Amino acid sequence: MSGRVLSFKQYVGGADNVMTIELFPKSQKTFSYNFANADVSGYTFSLDYQSILLDTVSYDNLTGNVNFTSTNVTGYFDNYTQPSANTYINTDDASTGVVHLTIPENRYAGNILPNARSNVVMTVASFEWQTDDTPVQKELHRWAIIERWEPQVTPGDPADNTSPAFIAL
Repeated sequence: MSGRVLSFKQYVGGADNVMTIELFPKSQKTFSYNFANADVSGYTFSLDYQSILLDTVSYDNLTGNVNFTSTNVTGYFDNYTQPSANTYINTDDASTGVVHLTIPENRYAGNILPNARSNVVMTVASFEWQTDDTPVQKELHRWAIIERWEPQVTPGDPADNTSPAFIAL
């Protein structure tokens, strides 16, 4: 491998800074953020995501948790997206400190290997909020979504993709 390959930690800033979930590409999931009953109705929220390719992923035999210790990022896909905050971030309860984030469906539309232990597609979604204080404070959570093969997905090596195009590091 070239010296340009990034470890997972280098790419996302440390495995402790990211929440990992596994989803089918056509699935979406909603999470609730509770800002400790603070009124966050003046905050600005945004969401973006892009898929990357991991060389290998392993799992802890006791907990079943993903282990990225030996994982490298070998490339990325040209599917960077900033979905509408109005569609995927529900702030109806922001005055009570609750905001609902929905990880969108159809984040990634390329090939996936059914074995999902090597050449694993991961979509990294960033949920950001900034306060209405002066100076503005920004905070960011990253969601690492391991894209799992399902019958509607073309089985194959994601590195062979042309749409979304794979760009090797």
